Amino acid sequence: MASKPRPTLHVVIATPAPRGSSSGNRVTALRQALLLRRLGARVQVVESWRGQACDLLVAVHAVKEARSVLAASAALPDLRIAVLLAGTDIYPHFAPDADTRAALARADALIALQRHSAESLPEALRPKVCTIVQSATAAPHQPKAAGFQACVLAHLRPVKDPLLPLHALHHVPQRVPIALAFAGRAMTPELGQQMAAAVAADPRARWLGELPRRAARELLAQSHVCLVPSTAEGGANVVSEAIAAATPVLATAIPGNLGLLGEAWPGLFPPGDAAALGALLTHAATDRAFYQRLVAATIALQPLVDPRHEMQAWRELLLRLGFASRLAR
Repeated sequence: MASKPRPTLHVVIATPAPRGSSSGNRVTALRQALLLRRLGARVQVVESWRGQACDLLVAVHAVKEARSVLAASAALPDLRIAVLLAGTDIYPHFAPDADTRAALARADALIALQRHSAESLPEALRPKVCTIVQSATAAPHQPKAAGFQACVLAHLRPVKDPLLPLHALHHVPQRVPIALAFAGRAMTPELGQQMAAAVAADPRARWLGELPRRAARELLAQSHVCLVPSTAEGGANVVSEAIAAATPVLATAIPGNLGLLGEAWPGLFPPGDAAALGALLTHAATDRAFYQRLVAATIALQPLVDPRHEMQAWRELLLRLGFASRLAR
C-alpha cells in the first residue's frame, strides 16, 4: 500500500528588509528560508504579511513586523507565529509599544539569536523563548602575510558605532603595521561625511563602501581580526561568519556579543572605549601568543555556528509548534 503523502508546511517569513538588501535582517530571513526548505517547507519571504496563506508566520523583527503579526493573527486565528527578536527589539532596554507588546503576547514562540536575549524580557514571555544561533559558512582564514589587517563589516549607523575603530587607531602606535578596512553603506549622509573625513585623515584606514557578499567574505577571511564595536546587538550575523572563517573577533562586552562569544572571551572591550580597543588591537598585532590564543578560541566556537546545529534547532522548534507530520525525514 502506498504511503499517504506528507502535507506541505507553508511558511511566510516577514522581514522589513527589502529584496536585494544586504542588511542583517534580510540575510537572516534568507538563511532561515533555506533551512526551512531543507526541512520540507514551502517558504515565501516578504516585507510584510498581506494576506498570504500559510501555516506558520515567522516575523523577523518584533517592532517592525508587529503589524504583520497582528493582521495575520486576526485573519488566520489558527496560524502559528514565531517572532525573531532583533537587537533593537530588546536593547538597550525592552520598552515595546502597544502593537509590539500585543504581537509578542500573541506569538507562539520567540526566537532569540543568543542565550542572553531572554534576560531582557518580562518573566511572562521567557517560556516562549527558543534560542537559535545563526549559522554560517565562510572562506578559510588566510590573513595577509604583511602587516596586520582589521576589518569592520557593518552598515554605518549609530548603533554600530562605526567611528570608534578610527578613534581607536589614535591609540595604536605608528610603529605597529596595522591597516583598518571598513565595508558597509552609510545609512545617513552625516555618517558618510564623518567616515570619509576620518578615513582621509588616517592613511592606515580605508572605507570600501558596500561590498558584494562574496567580496565581504573574502575581506573577512583575509583579515587578522574582525571588529564589532556595536553598542547593541541581538546576535550579529558577522560574529557567526567570523567564527566560521576562524577570524578572531574583537567585540564590545554587550549581551548580544557575550551570548555568542562567552563572558571569558579574550577579545572584549567596553562599549565606546576607543583607548581599550586601541590597546587590544596593539596587543593582537604585536603579541603572537595572544593572537594565537584568539584564533584557538575562535576555532573552538565553530560547532556553535555549524548549519546542522541551526537546522536541528529549527526542527525542534517546528516539532514544538505541532508540525511533526509535515517535516522531511
